[in-house]
Amino acid sequence: MDRRSFHRAGVAAGTGLFAAAAGARTHAAYAAPAYAAPAYATPPYAPQAYPPPPYPEPAYAEPAYQEPVYAEPAYLMPGPGYVVPPRPAPYGPVLSDGLAVPWTLRQVAAGDLNVCYAECGPLDGPVVVCLHGWPYDIHSYAEVAPLLAVRGYRVLVPYLRGHGRTRFRSEQTPRNAQQAAVARDLIALLDALGISRALLAGFDWGARTAAIVAALRPERVKALVTVGGYLITDVHAQADPLNAEAEHAWWYQYYFTTERGRRALLDRRLRRDLCRLVWQTVSPAWRFEERVFDRTATAFDNPDYPEIVVHNYRWRLGLAGGERRYDADERRLADRPVITVPTVALDPALDPFTAPGNGRAYRDRFAGPYLHRTVDGVGHNLPQEAPGEFVRAVLDADRL
Repeated sequence: MDRRSFHRAGVAAGTGLFAAAAGARTHAAYAAPAYAAPAYATPPYAPQAYPPPPYPEPAYAEPAYQEPVYAEPAYLMPGPGYVVPPRPAPYGPVLSDGLAVPWTLRQVAAGDLNVCYAECGPLDGPVVVCLHGWPYDIHSYAEVAPLLAVRGYRVLVPYLRGHGRTRFRSEQTPRNAQQAAVARDLIALLDALGISRALLAGFDWGARTAAIVAALRPERVKALVTVGGYLITDVHAQADPLNAEAEHAWWYQYYFTTERGRRALLDRRLRRDLCRLVWQTVSPAWRFEERVFDRTATAFDNPDYPEIVVHNYRWRLGLAGGERRYDADERRLADRPVITVPTVALDPALDPFTAPGNGRAYRDRFAGPYLHRTVDGVGHNLPQEAPGEFVRAVLDADRL
């Protein structure tokens, strides 16, 4: 979430429980569309050994960048709107029906990047794009993606810039991670794959990216699932100090503003220890196995990872500049634009960044069909900690 909303709401964790109700409908009502399931196979990718720094500069030709022309959206001021009554159901892996649909890793040139993304589900199914955050990767959706695929969705899970096998196409492109740049990456991916409209779902960096595209390009977004609510960053509001407890939760953001923090990200052992500590502190009830962390941590070995992470957090605090080609987008985002597409907002109760009040802090930023839930017993990495609840949110967003 942006620090203005965080400042208003305080650091207290949101609470609430979406309790089960007798006689409530279950997800048996969701019948998977009939389709011939293709035989998905994961290609035998050999683990890539990244060389230690300093990294050799790739000899890529600089692409000819064309400034996209964005149509001005018709922003709607928040009105009464409406809330879809929640469907009572228990928490936990309620949708885990024992079906496994392997995903396939693919690569596509899209905008500034050569994007690596995982894909599963029927090619002619409605598209859901799931976006990870920091310090995570595509495996936050390792259970979510197959559960959506067996329900007929075509699921795409891209590595964000600087993560995993996603690479910049030119050595001349700034390693910039301001919010508008990451959002443009998503638009470029949809364009490259010929997808005119998709349901977007994400948490952390991914929730921010999905919200930006929903705000600036609503015609490309069928519906939105956002963990943490309205996370579009207001750089000017970031200058306001928070109370001591709230500032403590953001310790790594300030660490990355120092040369010491940047050097820690360059060291593979220190980088992994730092990211593991973040997992433990922002998801206090999640007892993940070390192999689960190791599977994701390979994405942190991307040679651009340190620069991307450092720039993102320094830019948020106004300590690093962006690129002029994103200025128009950032000016529009500074006004905290209203999101009009159908939205399901999820608040993890144990996430230290969850605002109190069951979403009241950001409710006025959503003017379309809307549903809010607080997920009890879950921390920051909601899709991986509670995949069933995340899948339910996608299904509900699709029917708003």
